[in-house]
Amino acid sequence: MRNIRARLLAVLVVLCGLCGFLTVAGSPTAGAATLPDSFPFDGTALTVSGGRFVDASGREVVLRGYNVSGETKLAENKGLPFASVADARKSATALRVLGGGNSVRFLLSWAYAEPVKGQVDTAYLASVTAQMQAFLDAGIRVYPDFHQDLYSRYLFNSGSWYTGDGAPAWAVALGGYPAESCGICFVWGQNITQNGAVKAGQYDFWHNNHGLQDSFLVTAQKTMAYLKANLTAEQFAGVLGFDPYNEPYAGSYDSGQNSRTWERDLLWPFYVKFRARMDAAGWTDKPALVEPNLFWNGNVSKEEGGLLDAGTLGSRYVFNTHFYDQKAISGILMWGNAADGQYVTDFGAVRDRAAATGTTAIVSEFGHPLNGSTAGKAPTVLKAMYQALDSRVKGADWWTAPASSGPVLSGSQWQWDIYNGRHHELMNGNADKVLTTGDAWNDEDLSAVRLDDSGAATLRQDARLLDRVYPSATSGTTLAFTYEDRSRDGSTTLTWNPVPSSLPSTRQLVGSGQYALLVWRSNGGTAPTELHLPASFPTATTTVVSDLGTVYAPPAYTSATKIAAAPEPGGTGSRRLLLAAPDTGTLHYALVTNGATAPSATLLAAARGELSTWVTQKLG
Repeated sequence: MRNIRARLLAVLVVLCGLCGFLTVAGSPTAGAATLPDSFPFDGTALTVSGGRFVDASGREVVLRGYNVSGETKLAENKGLPFASVADARKSATALRVLGGGNSVRFLLSWAYAEPVKGQVDTAYLASVTAQMQAFLDAGIRVYPDFHQDLYSRYLFNSGSWYTGDGAPAWAVALGGYPAESCGICFVWGQNITQNGAVKAGQYDFWHNNHGLQDSFLVTAQKTMAYLKANLTAEQFAGVLGFDPYNEPYAGSYDSGQNSRTWERDLLWPFYVKFRARMDAAGWTDKPALVEPNLFWNGNVSKEEGGLLDAGTLGSRYVFNTHFYDQKAISGILMWGNAADGQYVTDFGAVRDRAAATGTTAIVSEFGHPLNGSTAGKAPTVLKAMYQALDSRVKGADWWTAPASSGPVLSGSQWQWDIYNGRHHELMNGNADKVLTTGDAWNDEDLSAVRLDDSGAATLRQDARLLDRVYPSATSGTTLAFTYEDRSRDGSTTLTWNPVPSSLPSTRQLVGSGQYALLVWRSNGGTAPTELHLPASFPTATTTVVSDLGTVYAPPAYTSATKIAAAPEPGGTGSRRLLLAAPDTGTLHYALVTNGATAPSATLLAAARGELSTWVTQKLG
């Protein structure tokens, strides 16, 4: 996971996530029934094609969700995201219904997977698998991540100010590292570049000293083989791929080496080896979601990288990066709140890098602290980050330049920890340092969710921000997308993309409500285009204006209905809008809003006319 907080150097986290397993245990469970509320076009495996995630129907798929969870970094539940499968199920349902997510980055721990060198803990893997199944059975796609921060908790003594996660105790013992010390560090991330023990551990891993990397790769292969053997075929189809290593960093560079050559000579060869392990474990058709140098896309600590020398990644890899606003987190380098378009350039760089490498992208971590001196920035920072995931054009310019929107990016917010504020973590095993508040890890507090006193999951952030309309599957090519969530900063409604006065009927229809607008070109696919419908869009009061027709209160889906509503697969009660356009090369659009109450046919027709003209002028 990650975090960078409080001050100046707020640097993203590093090292690995390391997990693994021994040998494949057991045979696949008998084939599971189709997920509740699913249709024939649901639940197929995703692949990478044409620089997009695509399903078996050829639809572009956008993944939105959360990291599950920083709990894996703690010892209290022995490196698992949840204390029980029941908690995993509760979390999965809440993530779907409250958070609007269709995917999770699922954290694993090398330390708990291989507690003894060469011996994988099958009981740990069995628990991992059972908790992962809770998400897959809720219709949520999963991509595992062997997580690490500051290389290992075993580098830190019981009185340390900070802690780490990742490598097992035996891996640290092999290194004979100096006593850890960060000197004067205001934030935990400074340990990455200032703590001699952390730097030495990272260096040893990337140089395969003591056979550390070899051991990790063996464990990773056995973990993947175990998952494939113990998930049903339907569940395994919901596994997107694998994130090999969280926030890689060199530790220290060799003489004459720099960040770019380190990526070329050490990081990329590791990914090639990991990719081979995926193939050997039966994951041939799933991509490796590979991260560049941790500081490639930082806005304070920045180093050259982005896998510049890896060539064309193609369908077997996904360009996977993180983004945190280090300036905003510092409390010093950015005094005010984030504004409209704050991160379109940063996220545009992610789009461009993915395109240059011939693959798609995912921003597998982004977020902002919800405690401390900069917590007040969170509503605007998060809104601006989601805005940049949706489009590379800021709101003030979107209606005049929609053709520059670019692809809609997939992303996983950090984080979704139902135990937020209710932990019982002995920091570095110290019974006199019991952490209960926040995320219970290095003073972080980024979880979007917590449990209330009745044990029910409840959001800690504005639902209008988190539970969003997004194009979860587009039958064709997305040309432009925007969503005005009208989320709030305190009592202030943040409206960065109002409908322009040049479209008066559309503006009247939307009013002060939320709205999304998707423009796409069809590809002949028979499966419908899908948009997630947030809880703030009750079916009975949702309006759709499209070239396919106009509808107030979309009817239930049938194969003959052009505009319809339906449950999302998984039986959680979450909903989607389905738009059927089984033609080829046609420009389609759909405005979805909750702003109007029983709009007149005249107003709907007028808005449709305006939008049709606008689409032809701007994108036709």
